[in-house]
Amino acid sequence: MFRKEEKKALTRLALLSIGWPAGLDRFYEGKARDGILSIIGWCLVFGSIMLLAPCPSTFQGGSGVSEMIPPNPFVIIPLAFGVVGAVLVLRKAFHLLRQFEQAGD
Repeated sequence: MFRKEEKKALTRLALLSIGWPAGLDRFYEGKARDGILSIIGWCLVFGSIMLLAPCPSTFQGGSGVSEMIPPNPFVIIPLAFGVVGAVLVLRKAFHLLRQFEQAGD
C-alpha cells in the first residue's frame, strides 16, 4: 500500500490540517517546545483579536441615535501575525505534500 515515508508524510499532514492551532504536528515530531510556543502564539493572536475587535452591534447614544463603534487600529497587529501564521501553516502543508509525492519515486 504505502511506504514508510509516505505514511509519515500523510500522518504529519493530517496532524497539521486538524491540529495546527494546538501544534499537534510539532508534538508528533518531538518538538515539544515548538508545540507549546505554537499554542501560546495562536492563543495570543485569537485572544487579542477578540479583545481589540469592536462589537458589531450598535449602541444608543445619549440622544437616542444609534452610533457605530469606531474600529480599533491596533487590531491590525494580531491580524498580521495571524496572516503570517496561516502562511507558514500553508507552506508547511505544501512541503509535506511535496515530501509525499517524492516518496513515491
